[in-house]
Amino acid sequence: MSKKRIASPTPFMIAETDGNIGWMIFNNPDKHNAVKVEMWEAIPQILDQFEADNTVKVVVLKGSGEKAFISGADISEFEQVRASEAATKHYEDIADGASDRLYACTKPTIAMIRGYCIGGGAGIAVSCDLRIATDASKFGIPAAKLSVGYRHGGIRKLVDLVGPSAAKDIFFTARQIPAPEALTMGLINKMVPNDKLEATVGEYCEAICANAPLTITAVKQIIEQIVKPGSLDQDFCEQLVEDCFNSEDYIEGRRAFMEKRKPVFKGL
Repeated sequence: MSKKRIASPTPFMIAETDGNIGWMIFNNPDKHNAVKVEMWEAIPQILDQFEADNTVKVVVLKGSGEKAFISGADISEFEQVRASEAATKHYEDIADGASDRLYACTKPTIAMIRGYCIGGGAGIAVSCDLRIATDASKFGIPAAKLSVGYRHGGIRKLVDLVGPSAAKDIFFTARQIPAPEALTMGLINKMVPNDKLEATVGEYCEAICANAPLTITAVKQIIEQIVKPGSLDQDFCEQLVEDCFNSEDYIEGRRAFMEKRKPVFKGL
């Protein structure tokens, strides 16, 4: 497959497709891929394009270079973008909106983590469906070292992932957590040697792309219903399940099983 570059509003974010995979690349390596305001703003725009492309079945996020996935927000901008209470709220709305948009992406998302995954970078990773990291990667949320307030939505995503006690550990100590410990606490799904990261992510993408899109979408949305605050929308969940059973893909899956061949799903 040949990679195809798609539109990005900033050179600090690279967006491209490669077959069924959409790649979102945080491209600020001189600052360990620290996220600028324009990068936060680009995330929803790039995701809109991936969701509109029916050939894209999974989205992978990664950082440029070998040192970091994302080292956090670009603190050098804070004097300007957080100069007042109103400016701070505007910045937080942009950052939270980007993370929430990623969390709500209708297609499976994978954070491919090499190196530092700190602060806003950890928030972005937590907003993905899956996190695969090298064994030398490090994680942390140093908000308490900067007296930075952390909004409810970001904390809730972390608590949903690792539980209240581990979330308190991460926030209270503001320490850097090595990959083996991150794996144990459930912060990441899989840990691999550095030279196996691309291959492992590729295997996950291949497995996801080979499976029925309607089932994956239904499960993703039902899980979101289960973990979100408030009551479960039972009718919505039941409709998602019915859509799977009423699909052409369900017929194809049964036939392929009986004929002992791999199914060819179309998302219909």
